[in-house]
Amino acid sequence: MDGQVVELTEAEQAQHQLQMEQQLKSFWAKQLLEMEQLEVGSEQGPKTSEQLGLKIPVLTYFVCRLLELHHFATDFKNHNDLPLARIKRIMKSDEDVRMISAEAPVLFAKACEMFILELTLRSWGYSEKNKRRTLQKEDIQTAIRNTDIFDFLVDVIN
Repeated sequence: MDGQVVELTEAEQAQHQLQMEQQLKSFWAKQLLEMEQLEVGSEQGPKTSEQLGLKIPVLTYFVCRLLELHHFATDFKNHNDLPLARIKRIMKSDEDVRMISAEAPVLFAKACEMFILELTLRSWGYSEKNKRRTLQKEDIQTAIRNTDIFDFLVDVIN
């Protein structure tokens, strides 16, 4: 199968889409649960996202992302906020990557966009908690330290 493109039947495509939707629902449910249990290291102890005033923005964010992902297939290549050529160049920098399909950089661009949006929203919550309107480096660091899915970035911020 190395380098081969496999065509799926309509039934297989429908089944695959259903599986992807179920995985997305599961992923976002875990994200919402994590946001409900958001802890901020402070002298008064942990605070929930509701106490931080994050509940409504977070729920809005996740609902918008779900709707966006549901309709993403119809607008797959037309809307990119990140430069696809640069993403492709980064992908090619890996020696093991031989060929890159046209869809791969588009998918990576969407994933990067969603990552940036989520990190920004979580960081913004800490900025709001500190009664600031300007997002600072410390807010981003706090969001990374207090969010399990961003554990891979802890070494970068230290």
